[in-house]
Amino acid sequence: MPRVSNTEPVRLYDHSMALRLTLLASGRSSSLNDVRFGDDRPLDSTGWQEVQRVVPALSHLAAAELRYCSPSPRCHETGDVLGLTPMAQPALRDCDMGRWHGSTLHEAATREPQAVHQWFADPRSAPHGGESLLAFIRRIGGWLDTRPQVEGGWLVAVAEPSVVRAALCYALKVPPHTYWNIDAHPLALVTLFGRTGEWRLVLES
Repeated sequence: MPRVSNTEPVRLYDHSMALRLTLLASGRSSSLNDVRFGDDRPLDSTGWQEVQRVVPALSHLAAAELRYCSPSPRCHETGDVLGLTPMAQPALRDCDMGRWHGSTLHEAATREPQAVHQWFADPRSAPHGGESLLAFIRRIGGWLDTRPQVEGGWLVAVAEPSVVRAALCYALKVPPHTYWNIDAHPLALVTLFGRTGEWRLVLES
């Protein structure tokens, strides 16, 4: 049996040479029971309070060279409260849910139970007439891979929770159905390091 040399060097990832991208899930615009597909409402009163509460902890994000956001009102407002003055990115918009836009999951499932089941089961399907989950993940991945490749640069994006989940699926190269196993709560923060086609998740303290 071949022996593995203990002297073989371990390949380390040099974060100082990679692009740093911090993703921040937007504040909430509704209660959990009223989350809607393609929600284009602004922050609600609870959302405003929660964002204002974390300003001291997240004010350092304003030091990033580039600051982006999804084009929804709640993402704009989350960034503005944090002092980021982010630039909207159309590519970071929420998944196009077709005729389910503006509905809750419960409402869609009541009207079209088989279509909702198909949507969960097959990431290539788009029974609502909009964008499939696979196409959504690829769109967000395309945005990741076309960021300015400045070694050691820092970018921040305030994004829809769904966008954060899609970005993680793409960056970690996991199967699309993994999307359903990722929760992105309001104001959740995650950092990726890397470059086109090569991203790593970093858990920061």
